Amino acid sequence: MRKTLVLFIMGILLVSVFPVKIGVILSMTGNLSGYGKLIWEGIQIAHEEKPTVLGEDVELVLLDTRSEKTEAANAATRAVEKEKVVALITGFTSSQALAMVPIAESRKIPMVSTGATNPLVTQGRKFVSRVCFIDPFQGAAMAVFAYKNLGAKRVVVFTDIEQDYSVGLSKFFTNKFTSLGGEVKSVYFKSGDQDFSAQLSVALSYNPDAIYVTGYYQEIALIARQARQLGFTGYILAGDGADAEELIEIGGDSVENLYFTTHYHVKSASNPVAERFVETYRKKYGKDPAALSALGYDAYMVLLNAIERTGSFDTEKIAEEIRKTKNFYGATGIININENGDAVKSVVVNTVKSRTFDFVTTILPEDIE
Repeated sequence: MRKTLVLFIMGILLVSVFPVKIGVILSMTGNLSGYGKLIWEGIQIAHEEKPTVLGEDVELVLLDTRSEKTEAANAATRAVEKEKVVALITGFTSSQALAMVPIAESRKIPMVSTGATNPLVTQGRKFVSRVCFIDPFQGAAMAVFAYKNLGAKRVVVFTDIEQDYSVGLSKFFTNKFTSLGGEVKSVYFKSGDQDFSAQLSVALSYNPDAIYVTGYYQEIALIARQARQLGFTGYILAGDGADAEELIEIGGDSVENLYFTTHYHVKSASNPVAERFVETYRKKYGKDPAALSALGYDAYMVLLNAIERTGSFDTEKIAEEIRKTKNFYGATGIININENGDAVKSVVVNTVKSRTFDFVTTILPEDIE
């Protein structure tokens, strides 16, 4: 009897000592740290709201990629092999996500990306899904917006050749924009570049209506500043890589009226979950949430919902269940994940107005057909 009681007590202690671990792998330092911090804010709100799953405490294991692909792969390996996580929630960039995909697939660990939009991230995978749209849709959406809403007919596309996200987004924009009758000129740069005078010299000689930068906020802001200094008065456009406060901090007045596609704005999502998220976020951080914070919240909630529907911590079943997510109310709106692991959602277009991000419009999948 005493032995049975001891075993029972030990079982209870083991449950409390060994919670369910979820690895969160983000760029918390380095040149893309602005993204990681925003995502982490949203995940923390979700965790505070839902700290348990299937009766077990959830422990978030935060690992830093230092904004590097190699470190992203190292962090994923550590999370799986040392921390024994049951799932991964990963960050914003496609290049880092692609570095982690082989670890998730080979170890059969479900991975939910918050914002990696390159199609290759989920292509042919079983364990990798995402709560964001993909670049073929994002690129086409900006092409339609630029051509039809802004009246742009000649665009110079700036592509970061070191980022899979940028290369893909430029391609999909170009394909759609030219199919509409527009003209495109391409120039190239690398992550970390500071001087864009050579690219801008070529770009401005083309006399474009708009410049479209498919990189991340640091380079977008610098290109915008240098373009305005050289007298460019046309539109400056970007993808969701622009969606961080650092864009305005670096770019200042030069990014005023910049348009970018993204996943969310507080004015674009209206459901009870989205409204509760905004209210909680404002109380906790004293500001409106950015798209990446909303995506972080959604990734956590979608993952836990899949675990609950599975009724176990079987990683293969969890991965399968994530892809069965339908009509799920999240902070970014209603989420449907298809059989490929991609979220089917609308694109939001925001602009910079008076040094804040302002909502412009929503583009639906049927709008680009």
